[in-house]
Amino acid sequence: MSPQSFASVVTALDLFSVVVFAVTGALVASRKEMDVFGFSLLGTVTGVGGGSIRDVLLGQTPVFWVTEPIYILLCVAASVVVFFTAHIPTSRYRVLVWLDCVGLSLVAVLGAERGLEAGAGPVVAIVMGVITATFGGIIRDILGAESPLVLRKEIYVTAALLGAAAYVGSTMLVADKFVATVVGFTVCFAVRALAITYRWSLPPYKSRPGRGPDELDRLGL
Repeated sequence: MSPQSFASVVTALDLFSVVVFAVTGALVASRKEMDVFGFSLLGTVTGVGGGSIRDVLLGQTPVFWVTEPIYILLCVAASVVVFFTAHIPTSRYRVLVWLDCVGLSLVAVLGAERGLEAGAGPVVAIVMGVITATFGGIIRDILGAESPLVLRKEIYVTAALLGAAAYVGSTMLVADKFVATVVGFTVCFAVRALAITYRWSLPPYKSRPGRGPDELDRLGL
C-alpha cells in the first residue's frame, strides 16, 4: 500500500475509533441516567482523552483535536445519537464491552503509529499505544463513578500492550504498514475477545502474613 493510501486508512480508522470510544462513554452515561450534556461530556472525554494525553507526552501541541475539531464534533454527534437509542440493546453493558474491545484494538495500534511518527523509539511507541488505548476509558469510568476497567481482574492493558507491540514489531519486519496494522489489531482484539469470552484474568496479588519478631531476630533484621 502506498504511503498516501495508508495515511487515508489511518485517518479513517482514527475517526472510527474515536466514535467507537465516544459511544462507550455515552453508554456509561446511559447507565447512570445522565442528561444529554452528560452523554456528550463522557462521550467526548472517552473519545479524545487518551490521544490528548499521548500528544502532550510526545510534545505535540496543540493536541490533535484542537487543529481538527471534527473529532469533537463526531464525539458529540455519536453521544447524542446514543442518548436517543441507548434503550434499544437488551444489554447495554455487553454492547459497551464489545465496542470497547474494538476501540481498544484500533487505538492501541494507532497510538503506537503516532509514537513512531513522532520519532519515538519502539518501547516509547508501545507505551504511547497503551496510553492512547486505555486512558480515555479510565477518565470515562472515573467520571461515570465506575471502577476503572483497567483496575479490574481482566486482561485489558495486557491486550493493548500486546497489540501495540505486535504492530511495532511487525513494522520492523515488513515494509507494508497496513499489514502491520492488521497484525496489531488482530492480536489485541483476539486476546481481549478471548479474555471476555472465557473470563481470563491475570493472577491477582494475594496477601501473606508478615514475618514475626522471632523470625526477624533470627535473620538479624
